[in-house]
Amino acid sequence: MTALRAGLLGVGMMGRHHARVLRELPGVDLVAIADPGGDPHGVAGELPILPDIDALIAAGIDIAVVAVPTRFHEDAALTLAEAGVHTLVEKPIADTVEAGQRMVDAFAAKGLVGAVGHIERFNPALQELRRRLEAGDLGEVHQIATRRQGPFPSRIADVGVGKDLASHDIDLTAWVAQSTYRTVFAQTAHKSGREYEDMVSATGRLANGTVVNHIVNWLSPMKERVTIVTGERGAFVADTSTGDLTFYANGTIPLEWESVSSFRGVSEGDVIRFSFAKREPLRVEHENFRDAVLGLETDVVTMEQGLRTLEVVEGMLASARTGIAVTF
Repeated sequence: MTALRAGLLGVGMMGRHHARVLRELPGVDLVAIADPGGDPHGVAGELPILPDIDALIAAGIDIAVVAVPTRFHEDAALTLAEAGVHTLVEKPIADTVEAGQRMVDAFAAKGLVGAVGHIERFNPALQELRRRLEAGDLGEVHQIATRRQGPFPSRIADVGVGKDLASHDIDLTAWVAQSTYRTVFAQTAHKSGREYEDMVSATGRLANGTVVNHIVNWLSPMKERVTIVTGERGAFVADTSTGDLTFYANGTIPLEWESVSSFRGVSEGDVIRFSFAKREPLRVEHENFRDAVLGLETDVVTMEQGLRTLEVVEGMLASARTGIAVTF
């Protein structure tokens, strides 16, 4: 089988990792890289750094990865769609819902695979978590709570923490629960003197009734990437920074301590940290994109899904401005 010819637009902090994985991916040949800013991380190797997207397309590519700042996603994606190139765009899909919709429409009209790089969906801890939820290990799911916080990344200049980080949690929550968002209420803060928000606290409910909570900020010296799923049999805790998944089971031993035995809820049971294969999420993401282009059934994040995630982020920000919950 002939390998897919891949082009990469943007070799910044994330683009350099895309370049490495594309070079290692079976069935794919990285044949062209374009970045008007040059090659700051020296990842091009023997490939010349092309000046723009037109030169990238002229190299005769089948697929492309767009890893440029968010405000440039729409123009790049529409140009690639017009050229008939299957495209993976880094998250978020675009800087506005309207731009994201134009991207969805363009790829649908051409019959092309359009995907969004919500990489957390491919984290081994979350992959294992979803597998266990589908197997019924937790029973009914009551709540999904996420915490994603850490220092401010100087590379992000064109969006706030909502679109850059909260979009991860929205996508993974909807995917893990296999349900869309129904309502969301949020509050934001601007503490670092930038145009965009650097803190988000949100709560909401999914269409299947699951309660969700998200704490996201760029203001903490403690880096945290945690997803907690609580259900009728206990709670799963997925740490996506380490790829670990731990299960806290509800207790089954009768309590004898009088002061707590009258508590009409759950008690502490066994704690299990699971052992499973931990593959690099970016590689798994690229495998899913490659296979989608080849017509295979995959769990690639479609542009339609990426657009729904952006709609929820925009709903969070609108709720924070108005003080009113948003319904989808």
